[in-house]
Amino acid sequence: MALDGAFLYTIGQEIQNTALDSRVDRIYQPSREEMVLLLRGRGWSGKLMLSAGADSPRIHFTKAETENPKSPPMFCMLLRKHLSGARLTAVRQLGLDRVLYLDFDTRNELGDPITITVAVEIMGRHSNIIIVGPDGRVLDAIKRIDPEMSGVRPVLPGLPYTPPPAQDKLNLFTATREEAMERIQAARGQDLSKALMASYEGLSGTLCREIVLAAVRQVEMDKTALTPDQWDRLFFQLNQLKENLLAGHNQYTILCEQGGRPKEFSFVDLKQYGMLLTSRYFDSPSELLDSFYSERVRMERMKQRSNDLLRLLMNASERLTHKLALQREELAQCADREKLKQQGDLLSASVWQLKKGMTQVELADFYHDGETVTIPLDPALTPVQNIQWYYKQYRKAATAEQILTDQIQKGEQELTYVDSVFDAVSRTSGESELLEIRQELAEQGYLKHYHNKNKLLKAQPPLRYRSSDGFTIWCGRNNRQNDRLTLRDARPEDIWFHTQGFAGSHVILVTNGIPLDDLPDRTVEEAAMIAAWNSRARAAALVPVDYTQAKNVRKPGGAKPGMVIFDHYFTLYTTPDEEKVAALEEK
Repeated sequence: MALDGAFLYTIGQEIQNTALDSRVDRIYQPSREEMVLLLRGRGWSGKLMLSAGADSPRIHFTKAETENPKSPPMFCMLLRKHLSGARLTAVRQLGLDRVLYLDFDTRNELGDPITITVAVEIMGRHSNIIIVGPDGRVLDAIKRIDPEMSGVRPVLPGLPYTPPPAQDKLNLFTATREEAMERIQAARGQDLSKALMASYEGLSGTLCREIVLAAVRQVEMDKTALTPDQWDRLFFQLNQLKENLLAGHNQYTILCEQGGRPKEFSFVDLKQYGMLLTSRYFDSPSELLDSFYSERVRMERMKQRSNDLLRLLMNASERLTHKLALQREELAQCADREKLKQQGDLLSASVWQLKKGMTQVELADFYHDGETVTIPLDPALTPVQNIQWYYKQYRKAATAEQILTDQIQKGEQELTYVDSVFDAVSRTSGESELLEIRQELAEQGYLKHYHNKNKLLKAQPPLRYRSSDGFTIWCGRNNRQNDRLTLRDARPEDIWFHTQGFAGSHVILVTNGIPLDDLPDRTVEEAAMIAAWNSRARAAALVPVDYTQAKNVRKPGGAKPGMVIFDHYFTLYTTPDEEKVAALEEK
């Protein structure tokens, strides 16, 4: 769901109660449409995320670690110029409009006190972050809107700032019952929840359906069929919503699909989905939004940055798959080579019956109890030459089978490697991880003319987890890390985990010398779940994970990064769970 005006009100209250009078210590711009302000107050500090992304516009405090570009964009530099050291003095919202104004007191170049306003407009694809100077004019915007893009409201440096066009809707905090009833009855359509959304400012469809459900015990309701008692219950729910917002008595809820993927969120306890979705509760609106958007935004950001690699790997995978199909088809044709040898033997045993110019000959097949068999002949060849032709075709098929078998094996190994790199790219969380994968692909010959322009980016360490019983668990981020963990860092008695039949990370359970039989079952199961989650099988319901001591894992000569063989292993089946894995990760 979208971040509506009512939810934005709870965010504004949280910022006002938490960060008022704090100062801007640092400013970052991790992506083209996102800003992060590091605020510091007395005994307090926090990061305020501002996003104008079309699919995830929002403002909230965040604890997520963001990887920033080496060179800050121009908008970030401008914001640093005007807001570095500024003090947050006010958080404003007009009714429940989806615009939050942050006022900062600072000084201009002459030392005179001025107020700079940051307008955070949460309006879907029209979302924006706009810096407004003390004279009410736009200093700059994260999305500049010229007159060709919008003749109604251009947003360019130097132009006066005008708020988004006001919608003719009621303010939940000030509207009377009579005004609301008249507006609801006059709204287009019959559905009560849609009439509520059309009548009140800042209420999303999800929230309106929840209000209707609480009032009339059903989600869909014809507004013309409301009884006086139902009207009373409807306005009781609206008044209860208003009082809870003003008092801050909200229940921040995320609804998740099976497997833990977030689906909906609100500041009320959502009941309209029944048992189809599971609920997770949070202490603040920022914690909710941070949880809801962090994974989604990370995946979208990395998808944009890794598109070229994904296309390269998909093309390589398609090429290898097509090549393997042709080789397997050719290998299947070699399966008849024994028949060629048998035909040559039959012709040799009956050479006296053959004459030049014959197109075929019928002979007794001593390989099959004397049954008569017809063998084609080339009339241009002598009997001996026909016999030699069959033996030559037999040797040719045998050689081809040997070569094709070797080529198919190498092709399957390469396809497995490409699949493992694709999985690693799809799970990357930062530019440094992508850089390491690019270097690996360049070394393997997949990237031509590759030059590392970001040598200052430090490679990320492997993921580190702590089991419920206190054991350290390492997880490789890519194939090069997998090799280092398994072949260099792991001790012989440590336990190695990997998904069976799926590309994924190598996981090492550090045993500190404790034998496998003495390790807690819970720790082994958690390590297996970590391996399943950090693999291509993370969406599966039940994933087989092989595990063995690290001393039983070896790398064949000439194998590509991350490719190993192992023996003396066990298999454990587990269900990947994002929440459980996240709870075990060490930050």
